[in-house]
Amino acid sequence: MKNVVLEIPDDLLASLKVPPEETESRLRTELAIRLYQKGLLSFGKARQLCGMSKWEFHTLLGKEGVCRGYDSEELQRDLAF
Repeated sequence: MKNVVLEIPDDLLASLKVPPEETESRLRTELAIRLYQKGLLSFGKARQLCGMSKWEFHTLLGKEGVCRGYDSEELQRDLAF
């Protein structure tokens, strides 16, 4: 397993308008949204990065105004359930 460690200077972290206990989770979520939006990460992998269920991440994308790429294969899989 490969890990990437992102070092963020203390002064920059202190500038975030996020409670300290939410910093890691919020950064993971923001990263997941943007990587998905830019097509650099699939929906499933993006939601995995931020630790959300399929529906939680889908709702979050809607709140953020991010269009979800949804093709006919995904529709068929969803209809099969």
